[in-house]
Amino acid sequence: MIININKPAGITSHDVVDVVRRITGERRVGHAGTLDPFATGVLIVGVTREGTKQLGEISKNTEKEYRATLCLGKMSSTGDLTGEIREGGDPSSLTRKQIENVLSTFRGESEQVPPAFSAIKINGTPAYKLARKGQRVELQPRKIFIHTLELVDFESPYLTITVTCSSGTYIRTLAEDIGKKLNVGAYLTELTRTRVGTFQLAESISLSDLHQEKGL
Repeated sequence: MIININKPAGITSHDVVDVVRRITGERRVGHAGTLDPFATGVLIVGVTREGTKQLGEISKNTEKEYRATLCLGKMSSTGDLTGEIREGGDPSSLTRKQIENVLSTFRGESEQVPPAFSAIKINGTPAYKLARKGQRVELQPRKIFIHTLELVDFESPYLTITVTCSSGTYIRTLAEDIGKKLNVGAYLTELTRTRVGTFQLAESISLSDLHQEKGL
């Protein structure tokens, strides 16, 4: 069984798995594609042996879609609002046209260095655990592909974009890179995954609604 969960903010993807495990009474529960605790939206959860078997295929080489809000002119130690925030450049003179020109440079294939605060393992240890200890984390760049990157709204210092990208693309890193190209810095304040492959946010179910349907 595959369930398209609308993950709420404030909990981890693993927390969602624990909740689904309690609701369904099934021991074999897993998820495809981690969402950061502050992020919301589509989280694909597999239930039972058959369901968890499908997660690898769903996660691998699957196009994903996001809606993200960036704060320009400031930077974060984690790339999002949960980190230590520091001042960047002044974004007040930036125009919509300048931003659209910068966004256009990210479309297509490129190499992206994953963030230190990520679940990628270094010698068996998740990078974020090393980063939290203050250890230097060096990750190798990975090829990504951004199919679409559109400006939805801009009201300085906040910028909202939609992104359709390949699996393995880090939107936190994309936000930071956009800030760098604009010479002001940026970090994520909101992130919603609106699609994973054919799984749409509009068709997802909340944990509370799932609880009410515990006949699953």
